[in-house]
Amino acid sequence: MAVHDDCKLKFMELKAKRTYRYIVYKIEEKQKQVIVEKLGEPNEVYDDFAACLPADECRYAVFDYDFMTGENVPKSRIFFVAWCPDTARVRTKMIYASSKDRFKRELDGIQIELQATDSSEIGLDVFKSRVN
Repeated sequence: MAVHDDCKLKFMELKAKRTYRYIVYKIEEKQKQVIVEKLGEPNEVYDDFAACLPADECRYAVFDYDFMTGENVPKSRIFFVAWCPDTARVRTKMIYASSKDRFKRELDGIQIELQATDSSEIGLDVFKSRVN
């Protein structure tokens, strides 16, 4: 599975310049490559991100999660989300599962990975629990 240059470029902008809040990636099966499907503006919030994940299709996503430490210090962590809902086609789930590690390696700077099959596995509380 090839990775479109735009995928890495947009990720670097998110990481270095905080140009985006999140990026949703899609595998374009005909072209056999991962492409950028949606970019979240810096002022968008978690709910905007969650609404972008289709109920019955797989996606990869990166989310820049801001939080406060116990000492009231603002921090952020970059999450990689492998979204594979149970309702997605089996073939699609296999394609996403088999190319995930290679794709994730292309995005240098991922700090935490989440795998999710339904919205409860990527709830805001899950993000909070993984940064502490």
